[in-house]
Amino acid sequence: MKPIRSTALWLSLFLLGLGFVGVAKPLYAQEHLDVRVHYTKSEHQIPMRDGVKLFTSVYAPKDTSRTYPIMLFRTPYSVRPYGPNEYRESVGPSELFAREGYIFVYQDVRGKYMSEGEYMNVRPHNPNKRSRSDIDESSDTYDTIEWLVKNIPNNNGRAGIWGISYPGFYATMGAIDSHPALKAASPQAPVTEWFIGDDFRHNGALFLSHAFGFFSSFGQPRKGLTTDGISRFDPGTPDGYKFFLELGPLANADKKYFKGNIEFWKELTEHDAYDAFWKSRTPLPHLKNVKTAVMTVGGWFDAEDVYGPLKTYEAIEKNNPGAYNILVMGPWYHGGWSRADGDLLGDIRFGSKTSEFYRENIELQFFNHYLKDKGQLKLPDVYVFETGSNRWKTYDQWPPKGARQESIYLQAGGRLSFEAPRETSTDSYDEYISDPNKPVPYIGWISYRMPREYMVADQRFASTRPDVVVYESEVLTEDITVAGPITASLYVSTTGTDSDFVVKLIDVYPRDAPDNEPNPADVKMGGYQMMVRGEPFRAKFRNSFEKAEAMTPGKVTKVEFEMPSVSHTFKRGHRIMVQIQSSWFPLVDRNPQKFMEIHKATESDFQKATQRIYRSREYGSHLKLSVLR
Repeated sequence: MKPIRSTALWLSLFLLGLGFVGVAKPLYAQEHLDVRVHYTKSEHQIPMRDGVKLFTSVYAPKDTSRTYPIMLFRTPYSVRPYGPNEYRESVGPSELFAREGYIFVYQDVRGKYMSEGEYMNVRPHNPNKRSRSDIDESSDTYDTIEWLVKNIPNNNGRAGIWGISYPGFYATMGAIDSHPALKAASPQAPVTEWFIGDDFRHNGALFLSHAFGFFSSFGQPRKGLTTDGISRFDPGTPDGYKFFLELGPLANADKKYFKGNIEFWKELTEHDAYDAFWKSRTPLPHLKNVKTAVMTVGGWFDAEDVYGPLKTYEAIEKNNPGAYNILVMGPWYHGGWSRADGDLLGDIRFGSKTSEFYRENIELQFFNHYLKDKGQLKLPDVYVFETGSNRWKTYDQWPPKGARQESIYLQAGGRLSFEAPRETSTDSYDEYISDPNKPVPYIGWISYRMPREYMVADQRFASTRPDVVVYESEVLTEDITVAGPITASLYVSTTGTDSDFVVKLIDVYPRDAPDNEPNPADVKMGGYQMMVRGEPFRAKFRNSFEKAEAMTPGKVTKVEFEMPSVSHTFKRGHRIMVQIQSSWFPLVDRNPQKFMEIHKATESDFQKATQRIYRSREYGSHLKLSVLR
């Protein structure tokens, strides 16, 4: 194991929610802008249609000789600092906006911190509002903008909304049934679908370490209006693998630590299938009749919400022909475009300051155009960074029109090839024993929380384990660019009645690849196995997320699922690798490998299982890739 790596993921997420975005380098060399010098702060309790008042901080330019558009940021993470004489260190998506001149508005969402009302996680949209008591996040956004344009001096009658992660969810909801003054919305890494692909569950599998770490703090109930921050849970060890293994069955989290106080933890674990609870909380079916311009932003290596931006863009594009709808995806971790240079993640370098490019040439242009009539907007429909080749690419749609579906097959001897298998034998399979009491770790170092670097981390630590099967191509003689979603089609069998299957697509560097400069002494890039995309699937949902079905022991079964898009070039001289395993701990909770609701499992339910991955002509396990050649 490598030494302990420190990670500030939770702190970064928390500060990001508060809006403490990093300061972007301005277009011209200047010192950091002092918000107190250039802006006047005021605080308001804005009434909603049902009488509930939401606490709102407004930062307006001191220069009142002209009018300004409103930039709204709604958050469950607090708009602190509180008090009319207490100022934020920075305002806006980046300092470029503060210099440009906007009215910046920060609001505690309903039921959080200093706002009245009852808080609800990912509050469902209500399309049938019949009375003043029928509220949702869309109506709260509408009512807020209505009050702002009527009561805040020197506004130009236009508003924009942005937010990252959970605030990104509120930006999405604000674009539904939007106020006429809302002209531009930018959901960034928006929380979108908490059962299938964002944050806390992926294809039904619970992201244990992330969910536990987040809700152990964020899920604590509020005791009245408060400006106090949340307290972090202390596990007493930096070793998440050890902590969560010793935790035992999932039910022990509540018994040992939460004591029934974290209501959403119980909902998260007990709603074990894609039922009405989850369906009501996704905004995707409601993204119709979108009237505002939308720029959805995400990161290819976002450990929390890579699914959300892709699906939000897709839904708006499908349901709103002719709407101004663009997608921006960079080589970023969660929110990295707002507060970092974007030139590296972990051991991987991207060759330029991609975040700076985005802030100056994309984000500022978008809002300036729609809120200030400034400049000619020449942004493409899709602006993505292609990793591997390390260059920005533009397209008319996503996936690109020129992408061709090609399948790369698992072969005998651990080979990987674009040719279909020729073997006809029923013995054409690879086998491993999955032991939930000795699960495969998801990182090769010690960390309690989910480190953002895991998305591109070296997989050599896993490739030598007997409970991980590995398939590798020959050395590539030409570049191969994958641009779009990945479909994993596996033919499998198990001696249990349920199983997880984790699929990882990996870029293997040449043995003579040069080390990075500067480079930690223990990281050698020769032979580096960079994870390009990894995703788990809980096999009991192979036919439907709504209705779980047991596996029949020993029966060959097809398990097929979509993995989030990538934009990556496997360079000539590299190899393509696929790894498959049945645990990914403690990122994903342990599957007892017995068909049941996992939150009800006891120690005795966890059992070893022999897993087989088939690779014959009849049962040709493969990954379907969107390839640009």
